[in-house]
Amino acid sequence: MEKTGVHRLARVLRVLVIITFVCNIIALLLVPGLAVLYVSGADISRVADSILEFVTLSWHPVVWMLAVSGESQDWVVLSLFLLSCGACTAVILWQGKRVLDTILLGEPFAKGNAANLKRAAVCCFLISGAALVRLIWGFTYYRSIGPLFTYNALFVPVFFMAGLLFQVMSALFRQAAELKEDQDLTI
Repeated sequence: MEKTGVHRLARVLRVLVIITFVCNIIALLLVPGLAVLYVSGADISRVADSILEFVTLSWHPVVWMLAVSGESQDWVVLSLFLLSCGACTAVILWQGKRVLDTILLGEPFAKGNAANLKRAAVCCFLISGAALVRLIWGFTYYRSIGPLFTYNALFVPVFFMAGLLFQVMSALFRQAAELKEDQDLTI
C-alpha cells in the first residue's frame, strides 16, 4: 500500500500520543506528593533526596490517613481530582492511539473505532463531572466564588463539549463502518 500524507501524519501523531501517554503515567505517580507540596508551600528539594523516595513517600498509606484525618484536606481533594482526570486522560490517549493504529492499517472505518471514541467520550464526561464536583467543593470549602475563576470552572464546559464531539464522531464512525460492511457484502 502506498504511504500517503495521511499515513505519515498518523505515524507522527501516534508517536506523539505514545510520548504523551508515558509522560501522563509518570505525572500520575507524582501527583499526591506534588499536591502536598503545592498546598503546604514546601520546597521539593528538602522533601526527598530522590524522585523514587518522593514517589514512595507520596503514595504511603500513612501519609494519606494523616491527611484525611487532619485539618487541611485540600491536598487530598486536589490529589483525587488530578488522579481521576489523569487516569481519564490516559484512557483518552490510549483510545486515540488505537484509532491511529487502525488508520495506519488502512481500516479507519472499523466498528472498533466507534467504541474507542465512545470510551473517550465517557472519559471526557467524567473529567467534566469531576471538575464540577471540585468546583462545588471549592464553593463550600472556601465560602467564596473564587473557585469560579479557576481552571476547574473552565474544565466543566470544555470537557463536556469534547465528550459530545466524541459521541458524534463515534456515531459517524459506527455508521461509516456499517456502510462499508454493507458495500463489502454487495460486491
